Amino acid sequence: MTAFKDKRPAMGARDLVLYGLLGAVLLVSKLALAFLPNIEPVSLLVMVYASVLGWRALCPVYVYVFLEYLIWGFGLWSACYLYVWALLALLAILLRRMESPVGWAVLGGTFGLCFGALCAPTYWISGGWQFALSWWFQGIPFDLLHCGGNFVMALVLFHPLRRVLARLAGAPGP
Repeated sequence: MTAFKDKRPAMGARDLVLYGLLGAVLLVSKLALAFLPNIEPVSLLVMVYASVLGWRALCPVYVYVFLEYLIWGFGLWSACYLYVWALLALLAILLRRMESPVGWAVLGGTFGLCFGALCAPTYWISGGWQFALSWWFQGIPFDLLHCGGNFVMALVLFHPLRRVLARLAGAPGP
């Protein structure tokens, strides 16, 4: 029986710096647009990172999550961040060969629309189904904004950002 062997070289110093910087870009870009309710480039960037870096995109994603925890502390939302961004990265990895800007925009928009529903299980565990449903329903207007923002940003910026990251990461371009 042979063990699974990754054909890529082990993560080096260049990769660690790149992933740390990409995680910081997630945080800084979110903070830069914090004055807009639920309009954030994190979803777009997670899709870009995952489509170029594959599973290694989880490194900058969790750098971002850690930085969020350092700034804002821990709450019910912080449990959601442990899985919602990984789910988006997984979907983008599975769809990484997709070339349609509209397809990426639909993925981003759908993720934004479903964000509250994806976080609801954490609220269900902590306060029951009534708490989870009331939390989710109150957030639907924000999910709609999240959906629209993600859709437009992905439609316009996904492919240019993907090309830039592919060059930076030394990955083959799309």
